[in-house]
Amino acid sequence: MFIFTFTIIVSRRTVMDIGKKLKELRIAKDLTQEELADRAELSKGFISQLERDLTSPSIATLVDLLQVLGTTINEFFSEDPEEQIVFHDEDYFEKIDTDLKNKTEWIIPNAQKNMMEPIRLTLEPGGSTYLDVPHEGEEFGYVLKGSIKIHVGKKVYGAKKGEAFYFTPHSEHYIEGSRTTGAVIIWVSTPPSF
Repeated sequence: MFIFTFTIIVSRRTVMDIGKKLKELRIAKDLTQEELADRAELSKGFISQLERDLTSPSIATLVDLLQVLGTTINEFFSEDPEEQIVFHDEDYFEKIDTDLKNKTEWIIPNAQKNMMEPIRLTLEPGGSTYLDVPHEGEEFGYVLKGSIKIHVGKKVYGAKKGEAFYFTPHSEHYIEGSRTTGAVIIWVSTPPSF
């Protein structure tokens, strides 16, 4: 009796489209309805009805189907947290460095766990970033406002609004804002280093 009640609760909670999920798994495994039916010892018609949510499988049948599809009942019913795709001002984390006259905004929270770490850097007139030591990876930036000087080793490169920069950080490097206008840039480092 307890198992039957549990099954009903699970079915109600997952009316979410068991059929749709089964169909997605079947297509991901590159199986036709007929191939899935053969492997699970069911009829093609039953698989078709399942995928259109016209019938419900018993727990035993569902377990068999999931085994053929290379997953378990736990994985099938687990709800993956939805990945955040769009970030807003309230998601950003900022740090103001009054000595260097800059503001760093991490516009993708927890990006240090990703392969890229983008920031929005605001440099007051004459502001700069700290001197960074050589490291593995790549640096990319786009100037949104004002102009900057990019110091890489002993060389200095200028970039203004609408221009981009890219370099491999094999030398000491830092960015300096215009002494009159300052600058705002999007700066992306891979791997994360900000």
